[in-house]
Formats: sequence, structure tokens, C-alpha cells
Amino acid sequence: MDDESALDPRDHERLVLAVTALGQRPEDSIDVGRRLLPGQRPLPVELPRFQLALLPTPLHDAPRLARAVGVRRLLIKHDNLTAFAAGGNKVRKLEFAIGRALARGADTIVAVGGPQSNCVRTAMISARVAGLDPVAVLYGSPPATREGNLLLETIAGARLIWTRDDDRGSTGPAAQAIMEDLRAQGRHPYFIPRGAATPVGCAAYVEAAAELQAQLDAIDERPDFLVLASGSCGTQAGLLAGATWLDVSYRIVGILVSRTRDESVGRFLDLARATAELLQLGVTIGPERVHAEDAYLGERFGIATPEGDAAMRLAMRTEGIVLEPVYTSKALAGLIDLVRRRVIPSDSSVVFLHTGGEPLLFARHPQYA
Repeated sequence: MDDESALDPRDHERLVLAVTALGQRPEDSIDVGRRLLPGQRPLPVELPRFQLALLPTPLHDAPRLARAVGVRRLLIKHDNLTAFAAGGNKVRKLEFAIGRALARGADTIVAVGGPQSNCVRTAMISARVAGLDPVAVLYGSPPATREGNLLLETIAGARLIWTRDDDRGSTGPAAQAIMEDLRAQGRHPYFIPRGAATPVGCAAYVEAAAELQAQLDAIDERPDFLVLASGSCGTQAGLLAGATWLDVSYRIVGILVSRTRDESVGRFLDLARATAELLQLGVTIGPERVHAEDAYLGERFGIATPEGDAAMRLAMRTEGIVLEPVYTSKALAGLIDLVRRRVIPSDSSVVFLHTGGEPLLFARHPQYA
């Protein structure tokens, strides 16, 4: 493994002083309350959280994109606009993860993922803001230049540890070793897995489902489908638990960007059921509620597809919406094809969840220049 310190000690001291100068101690931001929309159903169980996001995120009509896609109505739920560190959907999850870490007395966040992981980057910046030391365990080897998410992690002063193994699974043993070493030093690390896909992280998307339902009720809309990119499965699992709890009108369709459907269905159910239990939702979640499409993954996770690139350009040229090539562009490409194949009828009302991740685009700019 390679261990890189992104800041020298003097830079670290200056950064700590700058954060302290903001006048907010980490413990002051452990919050179990929340801003709710009129009519928004609160979670039955309050969990510790560290406020990061500006909520609610907007829900708005995309009429030009709706016509281009071929549906009656297309609403964009802009979770790319959670307003913290360009973190997108990860910000909601990390509010709960960082809140739990602080409540448990952690002093270090250890997060795992790839060199361009949105979750790792957002976790590293969240840790800094919360007064915790950020450690990223990344699979692969250090690149020649740092762009996109990796650049932001460097600016945040995260400690970067590389497994020098391209297998995503290599981060688990490496993170375990790092955490054991930290504990031996008397430190208190808190672990965040890929995508913050735990029941604690998924709870954020139960709340997001309630937020969305309040917004839909306010405009008297009953959509038929909600479409999103699904990678580590946490966002869709949380929405699945929330949608079951709220008895919503729409079907949730995940466009898989990381795993096959066979690999994902059990994971969705396990996470959704564990989240429902954590929050005492009192619901039964069956496999018939899981809808996931793996035909749009392409060569593998992280590799752009021609269909995704075309969808990315379409969103930009019709609505000025910025997508990226790994998650959201593949999700929109999937929606377009499902409409073309009449899996989603043309008279449908659809919500597209924009999960963010735009810094990924700037790690691949030569591809689109």
C-alpha cells in the first residue's frame, strides 16, 4: 500500500485553525431535528446527524427534455443541489453517518472507494468540517495527475492510502488494517463503506422519499415512475423503504451502473429491510418491489457508454442540466431506452432523481473536449 499525506503538518494546523475560526464546534452540529416541508411525514425514529445539506432540494419540470425523451411529464428531483462540496446524494447519507460517528466519539473517518469516488470525496470534506481526521482508502495506484474528486480530496487535506490493486474488494482488508493501526495509537476511527450504503445512510433516503412526496402533493402530481442511477444500492434501498412506508403511487426503477441485477436484488432487499427495522417503519418489503435494469452498465463500472454520452448532451442542450458519464448519464440513457421500448409508457409522469457527481466529468474532460 501507498500512504500519501496530502498536507504537511503546518498546512494541517492552519486548516484546523481556519475551521475553528468559523465558530462552530463539531458537537454543536449533532442535530436530531430537521426542517420539514408542510405535510412532510417525519421519520418515526430520530437519528443523530451532522447538518451538511440545504434541504429540501428542488423539484422542477423539464418540459423540453420530457418531449425529447417521449413522456407526458418529466420532473427532475435535484439532489445534485444539496449544496455541500458538490456531494449530491452522498450529502444526505453522510449527515447521518457523520452524526453517528460524532455521537460515538470518533476522531477519524475512514472511507473506501475508487480514485474518483463521489462518496469518498464528500466523506473527506465532511470529516474536515466536522473536526475529524479524513482517511481515504482507494483501490488502484496513484495517477500521474490529480483531477476531479481526487483533486478535491487533496485540497481537503485527506490522507490517501492506495492498495495498488485494481480490485475494488482490496479496500476492505486495507481499511481494516488502517483502523487497527489507528486503534493501536489510541484513535477512534469510524468506517464508511462504499457509497455509505448502510441502514444509517439509507435512512436519509427514507426521509428524502417523504420530502419528495410532500413536494408532489403540493403540485397535486402522482407520478408513475421514479428513475435513478443505482450503484452501491443505498439510495434506491432507502427510497424503497420510504416508498413502502408512504404507500406512494410510483414504481422505483434503478438503472444499475456498478453491479448486475442478480448481484443487486438481494442487496436492495437486505438494506431496505434493515433500514425499515432501524427506523421502525412497520412495513414488509417484498422482492416484487425491486425494479432494476442492468442493460445500461456498459463495459463495466466507471466506463462511459455512447448512449450515456448522448444522454448527457441531450440533458445539457434541452434543460441546461449537467450530468456525468458514470452514473446520471447512464440513468438517463436507461430512461430513454425504457420509453423507446414502451416499458415506460409515453403517457407516463416520471421523476428523474439527479444524484449529482459532476466533479467526475472534470476528471474526464479530454474525452469530451
